Amino acid sequence: MKSTPDQKVSLDELRGQPLIMAFYPADWSPVCTDQLSLYAMVMPEFKKYGANLVAISVDNVWSHIAFAKDRKLNFPLLSDFEPKGKVSQKFGAYDYKIGESMRALFVLDEKGVVRWSYLSPYGVNPGADGILSALEQLKGPTPENTNRELESASASTG
Repeated sequence: MKSTPDQKVSLDELRGQPLIMAFYPADWSPVCTDQLSLYAMVMPEFKKYGANLVAISVDNVWSHIAFAKDRKLNFPLLSDFEPKGKVSQKFGAYDYKIGESMRALFVLDEKGVVRWSYLSPYGVNPGADGILSALEQLKGPTPENTNRELESASASTG
């Protein structure tokens, strides 16, 4: 998919780290603006898990460039413009009646396997909590979490 008029991004290029894919209906719509602005603010948290984020809609690259600049987005907006909705369709995130991507979130592991997904209603900003929980699950148990679980288990059996 195009990220600029002369640059393309392939999902294969993004393997090796967790990837958040945020499909959304349209640049400039109020809910999409809120959602993607939130992700720009939460980006440091996503990076703590080594995750990359791409946002995908069927809008063209020129709309994406203007929208990203206006909203100070710090992640790529990919254009699923031509053939229209091809990637959205592959992920089951395309609304054929409207001709737009649905509001859908996917977290892929470093091998490109979908580990979590969520389909949000059009008018609802899904926020970032689900994404962060999925990234935490990908990370697996940490010594800190394991110690907490052991302490909790011994307190309940003691």
